[in-house]
Amino acid sequence: MSRVLGIIAEYNPFHNGHLYHISKSKQETGAQYVVAVISGNFVQRGNTSIVNKWIKARMALSNGVDLVIELPTVYSISSAENFAEGAIKILNSLGVVDTVSFGMEAKDISTLNNIANVLYKEPKEYITILSHELKKGNSFPKARENALMMYLNDIKRYANVMAGSNNILAIEYLKAMKKTKSKITPIGIKREKVLYNDKYIVDEFASATAIRKMLMTKQLGDIRKVMPRSSYLLLGEELKEGHYVIDISKFEKEIIYMLRRMSLQEIANLPDVSEGLENSIKNAANSCNTLEELINIVKTKRFTQTRIQRILLYSLLGITKKQMETSKKVTPYVRVLGFNNKGKELISEMMRLNPKLNVVTSVKRYIDTVASRNLKEMLETDILATNIYTLGYYKDPYSNLDYTNKIEIL
Repeated sequence: MSRVLGIIAEYNPFHNGHLYHISKSKQETGAQYVVAVISGNFVQRGNTSIVNKWIKARMALSNGVDLVIELPTVYSISSAENFAEGAIKILNSLGVVDTVSFGMEAKDISTLNNIANVLYKEPKEYITILSHELKKGNSFPKARENALMMYLNDIKRYANVMAGSNNILAIEYLKAMKKTKSKITPIGIKREKVLYNDKYIVDEFASATAIRKMLMTKQLGDIRKVMPRSSYLLLGEELKEGHYVIDISKFEKEIIYMLRRMSLQEIANLPDVSEGLENSIKNAANSCNTLEELINIVKTKRFTQTRIQRILLYSLLGITKKQMETSKKVTPYVRVLGFNNKGKELISEMMRLNPKLNVVTSVKRYIDTVASRNLKEMLETDILATNIYTLGYYKDPYSNLDYTNKIEIL
């Protein structure tokens, strides 16, 4: 088969930077087919997707992707490590992907690969330095960055590498590929013009963070400049229909209700909760009326806002430490969100190479027939996530869209 490129993304929403990444990746690899594994209705930084996963799939299919697969919710709202590992496991399982491409702020992929090697092998000297940095009261990300610079003994080369959001995920993709003994070749595409958290427009580029800020202040004229026309029109239609969720604050009453209802032990059983954090969360939930207030009370140097927001999502979706640990031990199913004619060819080739591949094209059929209790529970979490997500709509908050929405076919 012709060369197949894999991409892991959130497309929240799909903008010109994403289009550049796809085009540049195809150019560098000579790929004729593109598979994208994308997060669903909730995303890795503990927040909501602006539009639902089917609209994101349609945006991707309109801009160079041939097959769109959903990253199950338990991975998509997890730590960077589990997010990356879940996505890499899916790409590995397809059996057709030659190359995976990811964005990076670093100048070269070898810098990231050196860090990935340390994080994968975890040499004793590095672990000792990391432990020392954590004892100083640093957050885990800061302690890890300091430990890596000291262990690799090249502050100039590795300074600020872990400050780049794309670099962090790229390193986790590389680490996951080592861990799974992946045969896929990684390539990095340097992020141009604007970085992940930049809040301004440069030429026709803006980060997804900036676009979400613009949406909050209704700067639709500016948004039009930085998104492909097809994506902008789809976004506009969803805004008009009231089918969008700006951010996690839309669910603040539900989350505070859940935390007030949960026992201390139940909060302690949420992923990412450790070192008595359940006490701070419970006390804050009992005294706060908004998520902003709750997060500001609970977050510390050690526990970042992103980590707190992920914990809040776990409480909302009922995800436990046990489920998270299970996700690390299984290969996820391949939930198809959309495809074009070339994507249809890819699915046929995948099934030819591996007839037992867990491809989900009908949620009901899969739920009724899947033998693995763990995979069934994982898909049930996806269904629940959609049912909760649509409660944030301004109109038509229908449930069971995973059963009723059809696969996007371009």
